[in-house]
Amino acid sequence: MASDNLYDSSPVYRMAAEQLRAVAAAIDLDPGIAARLAVPKRSLITGFPVRMDDGATRIFMGYRVQHSLTSGPSKGGLRYAPSVDLGEVAALAMWMSWKCGIMNLPFAGAKGGITCDPAALSAGEKERVTRRFTEEVLSIIGPRVDVMAPDVGTDEQTMAWIMDTYSMKIGYAVPEVVTGKPVELGGCMGRREATGRGVVYCVRAALDELHIDPVGATAVVQGFGNVGSVTCEELNKIGTKVVAIGDRYGAIRNAKGIDVAALSRHVNAPANTRRTVVGFAGADEIAADDLLTTECTVLVPAAMERVVTETVAGKLRCRVLAEGANGPTTPNADAVLAASDIYIIPDVLCNAGGVTVSYFEWVQDIQQFMWSEEDVNHELRKLMMQAFTRVRKQAVERKLSNRLAALSLGVQKVATEKLKRGLFP
Repeated sequence: MASDNLYDSSPVYRMAAEQLRAVAAAIDLDPGIAARLAVPKRSLITGFPVRMDDGATRIFMGYRVQHSLTSGPSKGGLRYAPSVDLGEVAALAMWMSWKCGIMNLPFAGAKGGITCDPAALSAGEKERVTRRFTEEVLSIIGPRVDVMAPDVGTDEQTMAWIMDTYSMKIGYAVPEVVTGKPVELGGCMGRREATGRGVVYCVRAALDELHIDPVGATAVVQGFGNVGSVTCEELNKIGTKVVAIGDRYGAIRNAKGIDVAALSRHVNAPANTRRTVVGFAGADEIAADDLLTTECTVLVPAAMERVVTETVAGKLRCRVLAEGANGPTTPNADAVLAASDIYIIPDVLCNAGGVTVSYFEWVQDIQQFMWSEEDVNHELRKLMMQAFTRVRKQAVERKLSNRLAALSLGVQKVATEKLKRGLFP
């Protein structure tokens, strides 16, 4: 029998819904509240035209999903990727709700996306795509309604275009309508590095709990974009060697440790048009399928969803799995990992640094009072460690996995707020 749920065709959404059902059973969630949390509050789908550089008109599909509007403005990234569809965006919006709940932020979850390959678009085409999409979703965004941020395939410049388009419509500058924008336009010092830094704060806490010295430990990182590259840099700072790194084009390995600074120069060199780690002289190429199963102390999937499958999970040779990406581990893989000694730092906790510093940026823009990067990093570490401690306490006291403990804290916060506010007639 076909489902009447618009989102169920997406395996990513089904995964998020399955996690919610597991949490609902674990914390005895009110069925009415559970039903409300299972489906996004609002979804906008738009097919919009853009004039391409060759003069042709192309139709792009765009999505903005607001999972909840209960806890405050909805908050979440905007991604440009060929795989983007309604179900994927809805799942990411749901996870963002739990993430904001875990971190005690006054936001609800949202997400947006445009189905495209940003690498195949010129700068002018990306700007026109971004501005037209902003026009299409103008009625449901705003600093007290829905605040966007960068995600896969988008960056500070994307956010600057959104801010400018929105501000031109309103009639004055509204920097607080987006986060993750350039510092010159009201962006926050340390926002670009926040997700990667948060990952490593959690890794360090996990290693401390396991009595593993980070100096001399090894790491494998999947993804060398914003999150992956900063994670590599921060791991080096605590003395951990990054021995293998991969991206969408391939993977590289050096058992003695990869020179992350040199790799960054290679990736950003003008001649490296694909911005890939492949071809780096300081490491050997390996099969992409071998990356995640490379032996290491810490494995950081920091790219896309559902990469740690049931098959891959049985082959992992790490002690800590730190989920820098959203939804990298499938429920079937979780079942396999439950029988292992791998310490999992779940995504809704591990990569929450980005939305946390986005909150700092939003507050600064509203107050028109900017913080130093030192202050930002201090507050980020404090909130990340408070959340880490709450998750571990929940896991130990209730005998739950780290994932179920983290999700239960996020879901319970949103559920309590819905219960207290009541149901509008």
